[in-house]
Amino acid sequence: MVIRLSQGQLSLLEICPRKFQHSYLDQLGSLTPVEQQERLIWGQQFHRLMQQHELGLPLTVSSDEAAPLKNHVEALVKAAPEIFHTPNVLLRQSEHRRTVEFAGYLLTVVYDLLILEDRRAQILDWKTYPRPTQSRSLERNWQTRLYPFVLAETTDYRPEDISITYWFVQGRAEDGEAAQPQHLTFRYSPTQHQRDRQDIARLLGQLTQWRLAEEPFPQVDPSQGYCTSCPFAIRCRRSGYEQNDGISLTLAEIQEVTL
Repeated sequence: MVIRLSQGQLSLLEICPRKFQHSYLDQLGSLTPVEQQERLIWGQQFHRLMQQHELGLPLTVSSDEAAPLKNHVEALVKAAPEIFHTPNVLLRQSEHRRTVEFAGYLLTVVYDLLILEDRRAQILDWKTYPRPTQSRSLERNWQTRLYPFVLAETTDYRPEDISITYWFVQGRAEDGEAAQPQHLTFRYSPTQHQRDRQDIARLLGQLTQWRLAEEPFPQVDPSQGYCTSCPFAIRCRRSGYEQNDGISLTLAEIQEVTL
């Protein structure tokens, strides 16, 4: 069976191969904390409204938070009119899915909005959490790397013609008003494309070796602090470790919203 891998799965595979094994190969379920469930639901609703806006449909949502959600959509459209009014494009599509075969696996991405012009390709992604204070962490994130990589592999665009922009809608404001959206843009390059190719080949080569060995995958070093919040900590006999001070949720652990 051919395995499909998303950016989230690559991130998890790199951080903790054992958790990847439990989650995606063994398909062991785990409970999602209530607060995280609420954030995921809110994010799904926002992405759905953005898709409705792109299709020219009325903004409809069946919840008490319809007004705040619409406010965030309207704030984003107002903050970035240039991406919502792009004439003479070759392709403009929301929730655009692409897949490329690599080393016996299928790498799959879903772009919140893809805009293809004659000599430029823009990938846009809506984030429903605040903009990170350190852009370097997002630059190293597998989404920032895999999304342009797959586009470069499946089109005639040069890596330097491709960019990915994250728009952060800042979650929900206290008074129901939408906070001012912020954005970060990362431009791709031939050097980064080659680096990503090498890193993906290395990571998937390791995955193949671990699968063929038919043994438990390697575990993350407990000093990294991931085990205390992991639902498989008891199964991995890591439940006794305390999280180091200063370690918090990383971008690689934030679940990506898909429709």
